[in-house]
Amino acid sequence: GGSTITMQLARNSYPDLNDRSFHRKLVEMMLARRIERHWSKDQILEHYVNRIFFGSNLYGIQRASQVYFGKHASQLSLSEAAMIAGIIRSPVRFSPFRNFEGALKERDDVLERMLLTKVVTKEEELEARYADIALKAQPAFQSQGGYALDVVRRDLDQILEEKEIEDGGLIVYTTLNQQLQIAAEEAVEKRLAAAEKLPGYAHPAKAAFDASWNGSGEVSSTPYLQGAVAILDNETGGILALVGGRDYRQSKYNRATQGNRQIGSTVKPFVYAAAIAGGFLPGTQVEDAPIQPGEIEFADPGWSPKNNDGKFTGAQTLSTGLVQSRNTMTVRVGNFAGLDRVINVIADAGIGNHLTRTPQVFIGNLGGTPRELASAFSIFPNDGVRRRTFLIDKVTDKAGNILWSTNVLESVIIPPGGAHLMRRMLAEVMDRGTAAGIRGEHGFKEPAGGKTGTTNDYKDAWFAGYTDRVTCAVWVGLDRPQTIMDQGYGSRLAIPIWADVVKKAAALGYIPAGPRAEPPLQSVQLCRLSSQLATPACQATGTAYEDKLPVEMIPQGWCGAHQGVIARPEMRDTRRQGPAGPGLFDRIRGWFR
Repeated sequence: GGSTITMQLARNSYPDLNDRSFHRKLVEMMLARRIERHWSKDQILEHYVNRIFFGSNLYGIQRASQVYFGKHASQLSLSEAAMIAGIIRSPVRFSPFRNFEGALKERDDVLERMLLTKVVTKEEELEARYADIALKAQPAFQSQGGYALDVVRRDLDQILEEKEIEDGGLIVYTTLNQQLQIAAEEAVEKRLAAAEKLPGYAHPAKAAFDASWNGSGEVSSTPYLQGAVAILDNETGGILALVGGRDYRQSKYNRATQGNRQIGSTVKPFVYAAAIAGGFLPGTQVEDAPIQPGEIEFADPGWSPKNNDGKFTGAQTLSTGLVQSRNTMTVRVGNFAGLDRVINVIADAGIGNHLTRTPQVFIGNLGGTPRELASAFSIFPNDGVRRRTFLIDKVTDKAGNILWSTNVLESVIIPPGGAHLMRRMLAEVMDRGTAAGIRGEHGFKEPAGGKTGTTNDYKDAWFAGYTDRVTCAVWVGLDRPQTIMDQGYGSRLAIPIWADVVKKAAALGYIPAGPRAEPPLQSVQLCRLSSQLATPACQATGTAYEDKLPVEMIPQGWCGAHQGVIARPEMRDTRRQGPAGPGLFDRIRGWFR
């Protein structure tokens, strides 16, 4: 970059000379002249190589020799010494641990220059060029923390210029909590190893694979049960722990950020949130019955999804439909909200790719990752606000100058009143629904909510849930999608991991500072059929009930369904407008024909 070796030595010796200014350059030049008056060229070079950055958080040639080759610098062969000299030009890009082929090319370039300057003979150059290079086993992060640090590296490539990264010496501050990261890794391994011992699990176990693996390289697809976890801080969106698989050495494929797997019933809260924004309420009745041909807009005529238990229970409340994860009710709820509204809520929450407009998304026919799902579910504890997830908090140089700092970016996905109603229903999922095992079997006591997810034929098992302080998503499955085992539900395979991780987060102090400030609530009489204010006629027919709603969610119209009038619900504002097409009462009346 225009600096002599002596000038670089001056800069590396005095941290205060790391700012980018004309004044710094002048001081650096003056120091360089003073150094050259007092030291020989050999002494300057010796001091230089003992201070500079050699990649992989290594400073000084002695440390680089020990880490890369496991020996003292004086014991390096010509080939090894040439490689270490070669990577000085760009220690991050050409670190042998990160880019061995690039490091070899740099070694060869150094040997060629040594030959041209007659420092070595042709025979010595050829011998060094074709000598075997044996790296010491890579240190690192070498637990599954490698998955998280891989994401840090990719993010770093996006936020800084290549030259800034290659110069090295950066200090990267992440949002990761080391204790929680370790706990998450341990929870994944412990719970999946136990799952591999369950009756009916017929795939290879990781222990058996470990016994046959030669340890020399990663495999394209692991045959054993895999898992992934993402947990974030609701207050900032910062990721506290990220586990992309069970063994980073065997597979660097990051299932937490790259594994785009069908998310199953974990999509349902967003379908219900869209319906609540459109006028439905937790006490609204929806029919749990077979889907009739032509009933669902934009669906294939023969599409008629069933409930997991194969049963139909008749008219149930909206809350029951979510808590018990009823497919037919969810499809009708999504149909009322409107396909476009549902897709927009899902997309705004940050899940997957929604190029295909199909009602099948109502019950989870779309892909997503644990990182996406954790971010999406955080809108419920965050009063409808989604905060962008991130891993890098800030980056500084050696002198402490901030090169990058991440700002908290947020957007409103659903109204606060809608988020309140969703929290109420998702809390019931844990108390009496498909995730009730969290309270009983796993003893989780913190206020929380969440949703299980299981795809067809038990190929994917999910759980995504939150407390007031953290949101966590867990996926379990096989790299090549196939049935994990019979009854391989999210409640059976994913919830144990979630409970371990989130309990550890609470123990580490990730708890709210005080009680949640809920929105003002008002008691109102409502009609279960129309989602409007109840009339005496509603009382007479038995469809009236009392509920406490956020003021912004209270309907503004009176029920007309029990006065011989079929009317569309009157909405308070555009957020509660129903979709175009048949009115709410027309649809409800059709369910009972």
